[in-house]
Amino acid sequence: MKSNSLSPEIYRVVDANLNRLKEGIRVVEDIMRYRDNNKELSSQLKSLRHKARINETKELLRNRDSINDVLRTSTKSEQTRDNIVNILTANFKRAEESARVLEEIFKLEDITQSENFKTIRYALYNLEKEIILNEQ
Repeated sequence: MKSNSLSPEIYRVVDANLNRLKEGIRVVEDIMRYRDNNKELSSQLKSLRHKARINETKELLRNRDSINDVLRTSTKSEQTRDNIVNILTANFKRAEESARVLEEIFKLEDITQSENFKTIRYALYNLEKEIILNEQ
């Protein structure tokens, strides 16, 4: 991405979605790692989480405004989870949606980054299928 080429508001979109992507992956990764002791799946998730990065970290921090986020308050559905499958599903969806936002935003500036987030998204789709179907 070209340095300082995106508006502060778009950097906020990137920052929020990058954080959301990595957080969603981390929840699933830790369940696979600590609950299931599944080295293969937790390693795949860890690798995806590490691919979810950009170089403009100072720009992201400079434009972060989480205190004034208009949707900062959680909804009731975000506060309740009935079982581990619901936790896994919610976090896969969170990560997949964020990867899609990042894929689209980076089409403005850096097609290589856009393709990176597309690759992450499709890998998450495959891992979601594998993990969720094995939970049933």
